[in-house]
Amino acid sequence: MTPPARAQAAIDLLDAVIVAARGQGASADRIAADWFRTRRFVGSKDRRAIRDLVWHAIRVCGDIPGNGRVAMLRVAADDPAVAVLFDGSHYGPAPIAPDEVPAQAGIAPDWLMTELMHSGHDQAELAALLTRAPLDIRANRLRITRDDLIAQLPVAAEPGPSPDALRLPPGTQAEAWPAFAQGLFEVQDAGSQIACGIIAAVPGETVVDLCAGAGGKTLALAAAMNNGGRLIACDIDRTRLSRLPARAARAGATVETRLLDGGREWQALRDVMGQVDAVLVDAPCTGTGTWRRNPEARWRLSPAVIARYVRMQAQVLDLAAGLVRPGGRITFITCSLLDAEGPDAIAAFVARHHGWRAVPIAAPIGRPRGAGWRLTPGHDDTDGFFFANLVAP
Repeated sequence: MTPPARAQAAIDLLDAVIVAARGQGASADRIAADWFRTRRFVGSKDRRAIRDLVWHAIRVCGDIPGNGRVAMLRVAADDPAVAVLFDGSHYGPAPIAPDEVPAQAGIAPDWLMTELMHSGHDQAELAALLTRAPLDIRANRLRITRDDLIAQLPVAAEPGPSPDALRLPPGTQAEAWPAFAQGLFEVQDAGSQIACGIIAAVPGETVVDLCAGAGGKTLALAAAMNNGGRLIACDIDRTRLSRLPARAARAGATVETRLLDGGREWQALRDVMGQVDAVLVDAPCTGTGTWRRNPEARWRLSPAVIARYVRMQAQVLDLAAGLVRPGGRITFITCSLLDAEGPDAIAAFVARHHGWRAVPIAAPIGRPRGAGWRLTPGHDDTDGFFFANLVAP
């Protein structure tokens, strides 16, 4: 493909991403994968170039743009090398008209910027949300130590801030390595690894991962427990949870899975109600802390969406409280940088549940926020997280 044809392809792909974002449809990653799958004539170099243009446009457009062309015009306004691609050539975008207005640049929609600043983030911190994320992996201590894993990797790896974390260059295709197929490591952000460590799960305990998804944090818990005790992974999403058994087998992890019925989750957990030592609540959230990986997610948010997540988080925390034995604990995690999904959620829980208390956290990186702890891309170079430890009376 010619460079102008790549630019036009990026515009076409952006059109699909924008439509999906407006309708709460598929993610940009899924749309791009499907788009390229139906265009097998597009070579690998062309795919990389098109993806780079698309994600560059997504990052620089603070609010959802009108269409793919004005989004790409935003890139062209800042980069003469992109502007010359609007040359009207065969398969290329039409020349830029004098009266065409690019999409507005920015970090996020104005209303969301206000919410983030009220949650303690300044302009420099917010700008870091749209940089490119590194790749972190977690050495699977069920199979190997971090030092031994370093010796087996085909690229240089830097030890991360958590005991099993290693950092690789952005874009590293680590899941294609034999060591991954052998279950020696998992791809997991260092901040996520730290959050998993806060629950301090140990062998012999009964631990529930209440919102396990495909089980990334579950596998970290299994390693911390050295497969000793009982680890139950739960979710209401059958498709995501169905991926966990194969992942657990590859990692050598012993995990029990339970599919929950939304609105009646307690029915699948009645046999362990009031008996669990620790519950991990990796709660559904807006994902504002993951914009480095999913920048178009900020186009999908609204005050109503945030309010819906806050209600869901309260419901999951209340369910977790019913699972915990006297003196047991809950670790609450969101990959959000909004106080509504962090300190405010914990304060509301403590107000609802007499005798429960949030206990202090000390993590290797990050800062206190309310009764919990916060990690941010700008301060800690991890995904954004809030987590808190709650102890039952």
